[in-house]
Amino acid sequence: MNGSHQVEAASGEMLDSAANKAEITGGDLGGDLSAAPELVDPAQTPVAAPDSLTTAFDGSGAGQVEGTLNQFIDLAGVGGPVVWILIFLSIFALTIVLLKLWQIAVQRPEKLDAVKGGLAHWRNRNTEAAVQAVDHRHPVGKIVLYAMQGVLQKQDYGLLLEELRRQADVFIGQQRSLLRPLEVIANLSPLLGLMGTVLGMIVAFQQMEAAGAQVDPSTLSGGIWQALLTTAAGLAVAIPVSAVHSWLDRKAERVASAINDAITQVFTSQEAFITAVPEVRGVAQHAA
Repeated sequence: MNGSHQVEAASGEMLDSAANKAEITGGDLGGDLSAAPELVDPAQTPVAAPDSLTTAFDGSGAGQVEGTLNQFIDLAGVGGPVVWILIFLSIFALTIVLLKLWQIAVQRPEKLDAVKGGLAHWRNRNTEAAVQAVDHRHPVGKIVLYAMQGVLQKQDYGLLLEELRRQADVFIGQQRSLLRPLEVIANLSPLLGLMGTVLGMIVAFQQMEAAGAQVDPSTLSGGIWQALLTTAAGLAVAIPVSAVHSWLDRKAERVASAINDAITQVFTSQEAFITAVPEVRGVAQHAA
């Protein structure tokens, strides 16, 4: 019995202590249960994004591009109208280069596998296989096929030669089209840059003369580097344009040589037309 009384007494003390704590807590909160902290659903807890994702989407990439563009515009403004002219010429040259690359990709003038196969049959006097082997859709193959058919039909070799020369000149002219503007841009850009430098130096020395004895070296050096900027811009345009022009011009020369070689083989393989060989070798003229 004494044990049960002790248990009851201990339980009563624990309840009283809990009640006292509740009264103290209620008093501190003013008896308002709404002030109690709410339970947070873990599924609705926002998760902080990793630093790498934050850096990727904070617009820093767009900011760098915009900053670079602004610097480019500032340099163009410092260089004056000469730099803007060079920028226009560079855009025009880039357009021409893209058009020529598209033309080469479509025509593929130096892909002569079918022509070589047809000429191999032609040299073996297998004329029917030679005509069928040459691709008539290829520009060079079309000219070679016309020569083969003219020989087989025993056309007048003078008239046939003139027609072959005409077709070759038309095609080589297409290969060399728009190369002259590239050549002009490559030659003109350094001169424009030099002119801009001379004009800038004139302005710099005029400012130095106006300053008199109180010349600021920083002002003079600033005018000089601004003047030299146009020379750098002119060379930056001229060097790649000149390189691309030389490459395209060399491709046109190789195509002209391939046409001359193929047509010469067509005529030398037939005894009746051997006398025409010296004239045939110049059928594809190097168009200027």
